[in-house]
Amino acid sequence: MRSVAHPVRLRILSLLTAEAMSAAEVARTLALTHANASYHLRVLHEAGELVVESEDKIRGGMAKRYRYRVGGDPDRPGTPRSSTEDRIAWQTATHSEIVRRLASATRGPGTSADIETWVAPEVWSEAMDAVSAAMNLLHERAVPPGTEGAIHVSASSQGFVMTETS
Repeated sequence: MRSVAHPVRLRILSLLTAEAMSAAEVARTLALTHANASYHLRVLHEAGELVVESEDKIRGGMAKRYRYRVGGDPDRPGTPRSSTEDRIAWQTATHSEIVRRLASATRGPGTSADIETWVAPEVWSEAMDAVSAAMNLLHERAVPPGTEGAIHVSASSQGFVMTETS
């Protein structure tokens, strides 16, 4: 989880949801140096967040084209549990990225919500299923940046069970 706890890496994951890209393409799209893009792609790939979709011969070398492996769930059975520190680092990076995105927000359909409450376990399960379905829909139907007729959107969600408090 700590591997994605960096605003640039979150942007890269978002970018690589819809299409595979090389380090040079990521660098151009995000206005990064090639070396910086390569470094962040390598960190994400080593953490298992990206897959190499293809390798292309370019100027006598090989350029890897990476794609985001959507659907990672740090709490799924069989996955090592992330520490609270790792989850906080990820959330801090996510918060910074959301603030950056808000600067580009326009009027239109959207939502923002926050809640800390108590519900029955089956209500919680139903709500998390609905949120997961919505986020999966957006990931599965993402199109490359600049696709004609597509709109640039941002969606984030956090949901977790808290310790018992009064």
